[in-house]
Amino acid sequence: MADEPQKKPHAIFIPYPLQGHVIPSVQLAIKLASQGFTITFINTHSVHHQKAKACPDIGTDIFAKVRESGLDIRYMTISDGLPVGFDRSLNHDQFMAALLHVFSAHVEEAVAGILASGEKVTCLIADTFFVWPSKIATKFGLLYVSFWTEPALVFSLYYHLDLLRIHSHFGCLDCREDTIDYIPGVRAIEPRDTMSYLQETDTTSVCHQIIFNAFQDTRNADFIICNTVQELETETISALQGKLPFYATGPIFPTGFTKRVVATSLWSESDCSQWLDTRPPGSVLYVSFGSYAHVTKRDLLEIANGLSQSNVSFVWVLRSDIVSSDDTNPLPEGYKQEVSDRAMIIPWCCQPAVLGHRAIGGFLTHCGWNSVLESIWCKVPLLCFPLYTDQFTNRKLVVDDWKIGINLSNHKLVTKEEAAKNIKCLMNKESGDKYRNAVQEVKTTMENALKSNGSSQQNMDRFIKDLKAQIQKRYPDVSRVCQDPTRLGLTTTGQNATPTQEEGSPHILQLN
Repeated sequence: MADEPQKKPHAIFIPYPLQGHVIPSVQLAIKLASQGFTITFINTHSVHHQKAKACPDIGTDIFAKVRESGLDIRYMTISDGLPVGFDRSLNHDQFMAALLHVFSAHVEEAVAGILASGEKVTCLIADTFFVWPSKIATKFGLLYVSFWTEPALVFSLYYHLDLLRIHSHFGCLDCREDTIDYIPGVRAIEPRDTMSYLQETDTTSVCHQIIFNAFQDTRNADFIICNTVQELETETISALQGKLPFYATGPIFPTGFTKRVVATSLWSESDCSQWLDTRPPGSVLYVSFGSYAHVTKRDLLEIANGLSQSNVSFVWVLRSDIVSSDDTNPLPEGYKQEVSDRAMIIPWCCQPAVLGHRAIGGFLTHCGWNSVLESIWCKVPLLCFPLYTDQFTNRKLVVDDWKIGINLSNHKLVTKEEAAKNIKCLMNKESGDKYRNAVQEVKTTMENALKSNGSSQQNMDRFIKDLKAQIQKRYPDVSRVCQDPTRLGLTTTGQNATPTQEEGSPHILQLN
């Protein structure tokens, strides 16, 4: 008798509810679906609500167009524990506390509901920064895939917090300030180049609790996918692979890079292509500090005046909450008129499309990892102004290791004079050419990694092969769990469990 056809592996995918995490998660979901996976993608009500405001055409399902091409991606939204209208940016600690203490209950309820419906789910894919995935995966008999959206260097520093504590570089009142040279696979690194949370003396914050718990939880992951390139972080990745099932599969971009079939922006996008078309090649500096980080009013004014003094043309993405939701117009009076002949200041844009325009010659960035990868892909050198979290470590990779950019400021406080000088240095043809040449080389490394015989593609193929082997080994148990709702911890009887819906917010669940 012929073997029963193997069912497609079905993964529940839960991204961290911040745009910088959702973007690569959407692309990874599409990539896995194109490799024969069924994906149930779970966003928060809040993220979907913001996307729907930014792009009303998406309706209730951001993957509707993807399914038209034959990919099996289902979509649902659940509560993160806070009302949809709550200002998460202004109340960051409360938002993080909800993700730490409340969100997992909504996730567990959603997973239970999906399984109780009869779906043969085999694995949970969740962002590494969540503190609960391995526990939920274990409860429901699922394999756990941890998705790390930042470089391997950052992962390794967090993973080896115990070593940093032992050597008094973290977690003490009087931390050492000398070079850190004992992390496996990590070349000597200065404390100032570690993530902002590792530079703080108070380690009792909610973000520290998330980091501590998340990196304990991820030790139980069956697989870890990282959005980086093996050749760019060879030693660090090799050391991690000696301890963990770690797969470098980046950069995780859409096939057409700028042609997105899934809405991932949380703000309405302005089109500046016509303005850029009027500018000479490589003459415009693109300025953006990402989707979430804040800039102090003092730094913003110094940067604004530095841009003005540089006489360089620029496109500046200036979110209305860049300083604070309470200060929606932080620029000096008359500033926009002062630079109007050579500047375009907009609230948001499609960053890959702007970076890919021939007029862009540099990128003044906060060094978010997505921004770094996108800039390299477009062969645009970077001017670095890190603000918090992994951005200081990303800056080290860009400036010190790969030499594809420079610092906006080499001092603790940026000044308009130094900003203007470094802007001109990067944008000038003679002084900036070495950075343009270097970024071209790194782009080539990325391209090669994505080829059929490249490291990222081979790592992705190996991950899928290894995952399917594990599924084959464990599937009978998973199948029994799926068929027996009493083992799921449900409180309902005779009915499928469904996540609760916040008033006035979308709730979508498509399982057929």
